[in-house]
Amino acid sequence: MGLGVSMFLIAVGAILTWAVNTEVSGLDITVVGVILLIVGIVGLVLSMIFWSSWGGFAGGTRRRTTTQVDDGPPV
Repeated sequence: MGLGVSMFLIAVGAILTWAVNTEVSGLDITVVGVILLIVGIVGLVLSMIFWSSWGGFAGGTRRRTTTQVDDGPPV
């Protein structure tokens, strides 16, 4: 789960928890919102942990390598 998905889940969860005042039979909107908030926060924390350990794009130590395959002399 990336940062964008985590932020989206947090936003949707907050909206469902605090801004929606409708009743749905068999479903508690507030509980769904809290669950989405928790999943979003956990995803955000895990994304930040793995992002810092991975180093992001174009880390200074990586070099691009290419592999050339020689099939033999041209016919």
